[in-house]
Amino acid sequence: MTLDNAFFALSDPTRRAILQRLTVGEATVTDLAAPFDMSQPAISRHLRVLEEAGLLTRRIDGSKRPCQIREEGLGQLHEWLEDMHEALSQNYDRLDAVLARNPNSKKEKK
Repeated sequence: MTLDNAFFALSDPTRRAILQRLTVGEATVTDLAAPFDMSQPAISRHLRVLEEAGLLTRRIDGSKRPCQIREEGLGQLHEWLEDMHEALSQNYDRLDAVLARNPNSKKEKK
């Protein structure tokens, strides 16, 4: 899985909705296609993008191929987002410190 592939996969609202549905539990292509006004092959293409991005897995169960979220793929995204959040928090903390030392910074009016 690469972050580029994962973010590309998540850039589409249909694929985000599919992942949201899979948070409830495993589902077949037919189940996943039900709320959308598109063909089953179109949903299958969306599933392939999510699978190639490492965000879901499919298993064979007779003639069905149930899908489920791949926790490892979401975990890598979560780690990257947490790192970004931490870096931004540190930047804001540094900015707050600079502004606190600046005697010309605006003070709250009472």
